[in-house]
Amino acid sequence: MNELIGALEGILFVVGDEGINLKNLCEIMNIDENKAKELLLELRKNYECSDRGIRISYLGDAFKLTTKSEHKKYYEKLVVNPETNSLSQAALEVLAIVAYNQPITRVEIDELRGVGCSHILRKLLAKGLLKEAGKSDMPGRPNLYKTTSEFLDYFGLATIDDLPIIKKDTEKDDEKELFTSIYKEN
Repeated sequence: MNELIGALEGILFVVGDEGINLKNLCEIMNIDENKAKELLLELRKNYECSDRGIRISYLGDAFKLTTKSEHKKYYEKLVVNPETNSLSQAALEVLAIVAYNQPITRVEIDELRGVGCSHILRKLLAKGLLKEAGKSDMPGRPNLYKTTSEFLDYFGLATIDDLPIIKKDTEKDDEKELFTSIYKEN
């Protein structure tokens, strides 16, 4: 049972703010719905202690880990504290992707980076550097994100057009076709 609780906790961590529905959880853990509910209740009970900072929430037909509202004042300090206000390399990458491709969905950002960015996206939203800009027409209607005026201020830009121009590398000049090699048959 403890191993399944640990696996459940890890799964909830990995799925991040997207969460996971009961059906998918059962498939992944190879258990029935009753067992999944039992595990969720057990883990939820573990998180109810006052010395824990997260809880399991059921939002939008999905189970996910969320922070406790009782600790909100600490989370707010984290976001506005100048010492913790520096941007990581990953955050800068996400900002660049959004700035050059806006409006863009989280899934598209993940595809361009090659790694999930939901936690970075939440932090950038909380800092006010990004904002939700509507819904995409893609299946599931995911949120679209774009930069804010705070983003422009942070980087000293008047408009988004002041970003450096990135030349797209369409084809490398030094590449040669295999058949036009310097090695030819005589």
